[in-house]
Amino acid sequence: MNSTIETILQHRSIRKFKAEKLGDEQINTIVDAASRASTSSYMMAFSIIGVKDQRKKKILAEISNQPYVQENGHLLLFCADLYRNSIHADDKQYESMLPNLENTEHFLVASIDAALAAQNAAIAAESLGLGICYIGSIRNNIQLVNDTFDLPQHVIPLFGLAIGVPNHSPETKPRLPKEAFYFEDNYVDKSKLGTELEEFDQTIKQYYENRSSNKRIDSWTKQMVRVLSNEKRTDVGPFIQSKQYNRR
Repeated sequence: MNSTIETILQHRSIRKFKAEKLGDEQINTIVDAASRASTSSYMMAFSIIGVKDQRKKKILAEISNQPYVQENGHLLLFCADLYRNSIHADDKQYESMLPNLENTEHFLVASIDAALAAQNAAIAAESLGLGICYIGSIRNNIQLVNDTFDLPQHVIPLFGLAIGVPNHSPETKPRLPKEAFYFEDNYVDKSKLGTELEEFDQTIKQYYENRSSNKRIDSWTKQMVRVLSNEKRTDVGPFIQSKQYNRR
């Protein structure tokens, strides 16, 4: 097994970082790796904002209710961005582009481009011996994030990525077995999928019972029912449409 695969398979979310700022060379390496991610139609429909302003970090930490959003080596904010792709269009050209800018397909394209870039950044950071944690909870107040960073139309803040020198060493968390997510030629039969999930539930129960901290009795399927039964961030959809995305 090569070192790249080993890095990927050893991924853990790091939520405690040492008080060491990343150097410019580290940041540039991570951002360069992000820029090399696959992209649809050469659109590169994403932007990254490096957050160094402690006031803005504090705002994001309060929105997320997570101290490590403020206490890390560096924080990146990943955005879906079609503003840059349209900025040189004249008024008539922009008018003809707008239906495509507003359609669901291009919202997906920009979101996927941002996610692919972020995962490249994450793997690059981990290959340098750093830890990372994705921060979707910035969307707890997506409008405030938008206003804090003065984002123009066609730019949406999607998630953050905290990076730094790890100050703890959590266990790797179990993942779904291959049989529960990799299928060939057709989607798997419901009964077979159910069997795989039952077995995974047992793995998760053992993990929660035996891990070194925050022990509890739980299963993956019960977690998913809880997560998907609670209404969450209902303002995100209208906000996305207000930024001229996902209207068609």
